Amino acid sequence: MTSNTASLTGSIAGPSLWNRMMSGQTGPVCVIVITLLVMWYVGAIFMNAPTQIDRYNRADQTWTTTQLIEDTLAQERPILPAPHQVVQEMYKTIFATKITSKRSLVYHSWVTLSSTLLGFASGTLLGILLAVGIVHVTTLEKSLMPWVISSQTIPILAIAPMVIVVLGAIGIKGLIPKAVISTYLCFFPITISMVKGLRSPQVIQLDLMRTYNASKWQTFWQLRLPSAMPYLFASLKVAIAISLVGAIIGELPTGAQAGLGARLLAGSYYGQTIQIWSALFTAAFVAAMMVMIVGWCERRVLARMGGGA
Repeated sequence: MTSNTASLTGSIAGPSLWNRMMSGQTGPVCVIVITLLVMWYVGAIFMNAPTQIDRYNRADQTWTTTQLIEDTLAQERPILPAPHQVVQEMYKTIFATKITSKRSLVYHSWVTLSSTLLGFASGTLLGILLAVGIVHVTTLEKSLMPWVISSQTIPILAIAPMVIVVLGAIGIKGLIPKAVISTYLCFFPITISMVKGLRSPQVIQLDLMRTYNASKWQTFWQLRLPSAMPYLFASLKVAIAISLVGAIIGELPTGAQAGLGARLLAGSYYGQTIQIWSALFTAAFVAAMMVMIVGWCERRVLARMGGGA
């Protein structure tokens, strides 16, 4: 009788707090984040411990395990910085430093972001134009599409220095070369996705447009383009992140004095691993924000087109 009462009480009370947390997205995400943080701390201790023990031996200093862990997680130039060290560096260089300062990650992020947005805009335009040409011109499909695909087989690390040198030789420096590299990376997913999207209407829909005696332009504007919008925004989310990668790569061969790539380069030169990791996380945050903005635009555009709220 008691067990039946307990089971009845449990069913009335509903699912436990743990089950409610894990039923949504917040719980699983928190579990993964906590697991990664624990693994990061453990990895930092094990990777930095040999260096710290060597320092103790050189100073002929006795130490305990607790002291070793504390000193390992507080090294000035660790092999693997601890999460709190990266957070402290990001706070110092984002909030506690003037935006105009060369030590500010906001300043470096804006330098990289400006070339990212320019490359993303030009890459988007190029990708859409290529896709429209490939879909509507059979000759372009047979001649251009293989080159579009083959262009992505060349490593960007091999192309970036050549682009910088060639454009620099004709007097084009600064923002444009980095934007060209971003354009090269981001136009490909947009082209491929738009080609698939423009071809997504069914035959019966195309026949209906012919029945209405619609021109190619009317068919494109009223049928093909609306059908391609979900494909376009899916590729834009990929392209905006790739554009940021291209801008950072473009800053590496030039020895740039500003930008997240320059920050990474300076950190590697002087062994400032905390600086490297803070720049990496800043770049990841910037990319995540841009993807969120594209997602917001997608929801607004599709809602206005009747594709959902």
